[in-house]
Amino acid sequence: MTTAFDAELEARLTRYCVIDSQSDEDSPSSPSTAIQLDMARLLVSELTAMGAADVVLTDYGTVLATIPGTADGPTIGLLAHVDTAPQFNATGVKPRIIRGYNGGAITYPDDPTLTLSPDASPYLATKVGHDIITASGTTLLGADDKAGVAVLMTAARHLLGNRSLAHGPVRLAFTPDEEIGRGVDPRLPKDLGADFAYTFDGGQVGEIEYESFSADGALVTIKGVSIHPGLAKGKMVNAIHLAAKIVAALPQQTMLPELTDGVEGFIHATEMTGGSSEMTLKFILRDFERDGLAQKGEILRQICTAVQTAEPRAEITCTIKPQYRNMRYWLESDMTPVDLARDACRDLGIEPVSVPIRGGTDGSRLTEMGVPCPNIFTGMQEIHGPLEWISVQDMAVATRLCLGLLERAARPKA
Repeated sequence: MTTAFDAELEARLTRYCVIDSQSDEDSPSSPSTAIQLDMARLLVSELTAMGAADVVLTDYGTVLATIPGTADGPTIGLLAHVDTAPQFNATGVKPRIIRGYNGGAITYPDDPTLTLSPDASPYLATKVGHDIITASGTTLLGADDKAGVAVLMTAARHLLGNRSLAHGPVRLAFTPDEEIGRGVDPRLPKDLGADFAYTFDGGQVGEIEYESFSADGALVTIKGVSIHPGLAKGKMVNAIHLAAKIVAALPQQTMLPELTDGVEGFIHATEMTGGSSEMTLKFILRDFERDGLAQKGEILRQICTAVQTAEPRAEITCTIKPQYRNMRYWLESDMTPVDLARDACRDLGIEPVSVPIRGGTDGSRLTEMGVPCPNIFTGMQEIHGPLEWISVQDMAVATRLCLGLLERAARPKA
């Protein structure tokens, strides 16, 4: 079961995960949090030490580096993001390694009420004998996407230490703020300089993804009429009550994330703040098709208009902004990078699987901006919460796939 990469991947992931690098959607800065630069500076140091070329930390927080080619071939970009999700605590991560997983339930030392079970996580049942990494119960692990970082850094060290391996030029990019949809700075496509690229930010072994949600964000503001509650009859307009009406009017059976799967989109209320005089609501809108995304935006606008009409003394605004688009719109016209990854996967004896991502990656934005960029598995599971886990051996498979697709891309065409 042990592979040549296991020890390095394990050491890298556990080292990276203890560094708090959460992003912050409410921060206007870039990167959104200064702590992400702690990860970035570590990667700069490690890349420089292993002999990578052109190592730089850009002023927008992305680490770039080059692995010079040893053969003719396209310039391929390899990406992973350094930030972790803001939805759950990521301070004080204590990674732990469960060696030779026995197939039973996994408990957590810092929260005895938590249990990771193969009954609830069927993929775990396929990892008997693997070395499993989890956190301790009070934090997420951060394998999303520090597993991707570990995979690419391990692959880079291998390539730089074995210059006899045939591959074209490789451009590495480690981005901030992917979790809040701001990972791809407008300058990145040019600075990356790749013919096409891959994000290593996926789940189960074999997943080669080229379809993602299209995404918009919506901000609804409600201004009521404030007055002393003792004098309020016929005068007060309570913004909290109007906010509740908007949320209650969402299509309850067909468009909530907790009731949808597969290729179904949703409207998701993510945040509600304020008080009786003024409220702010945040929503994310998701669909795999442009028409479906536009429909969901129109539904939210119509709900806001109806509540406004019923209470003309209030002031309700609904602003919808694009976030990213389904990478399939561009990749389906040239499947070269997808086919290359699929062939490299088959070289490992694994049949690739392509399912639509019910989310997005930096590759969604990069593809839209002209750099085709499908997504490749790392093994991460149960992400964004305390049950997050990953198999060291799955990361090793992802590393071998990375090296294999680079070698395949440099082969002379028949």
